[in-house]
Amino acid sequence: MYELILLFFIMAFLSIVVGTVAGFGTSTIFLPVALFFLDFQTALVLVAIAHISGNVGAVGFFQKGLDKRLIILFGVPSIILTIIGAYLVIFIPQLTLEILLGIFLLIFSIYSLLRPDFKVAATRSNTLIGGGLSGFLQGLLGIGGALRGAFLISYDLDKIKYIATISAIAVIIDAARIPVYFSNNLLDPQFYYYIPILIVIGVIGSYAGKRIVSVTPQSIFKKIVLLAIALASLLLIYHGLVG
Repeated sequence: MYELILLFFIMAFLSIVVGTVAGFGTSTIFLPVALFFLDFQTALVLVAIAHISGNVGAVGFFQKGLDKRLIILFGVPSIILTIIGAYLVIFIPQLTLEILLGIFLLIFSIYSLLRPDFKVAATRSNTLIGGGLSGFLQGLLGIGGALRGAFLISYDLDKIKYIATISAIAVIIDAARIPVYFSNNLLDPQFYYYIPILIVIGVIGSYAGKRIVSVTPQSIFKKIVLLAIALASLLLIYHGLVG
């Protein structure tokens, strides 16, 4: 029993390190793993706690790269759609959505790796759409960072601005959805003691991720993010198929 709990926290740490380096991925990696230990609703809440703590740490460590315009344009629709998605958790079947999202992200990542000069214009409409879609999926599935990362990495941001901005947006989304989960009693009180441990792990994991990013060249960094998106897409497709 205790060995399983320890393994759960180790996976939380590793997921946060990866999530910090790629700018997303904590939920995408950690949620499928958490489902081996916990039911979906409990896993959803605990992964959200790990997610927000890791991103708060990342915002602090990369704060010089914050892009206020992108945060606002991405954040506002994200908050609205995250709340809607969080309320729909108990009503909408999720496996089909995971498969469709996984296929889209796989195509995007392969295309972007083959065409390294590919960029999406950082227009107001593109940013609003990206924020809304990623927020909705974050609230509904607990995973929206891969889509958020796909939008922002295609804006060709430098690595510090990319991580700082995407982490700040993730914090906004999590701050909107987590209270909804608790108001719907998705987390049994027996798991409350996990929360402070996950918060500490989040800060330590984001610092470890910062150390890795600091020695990673920009060109290699973008390829790492795209490969992470491809891996996330395969995990989504697999989880959607096996249920």
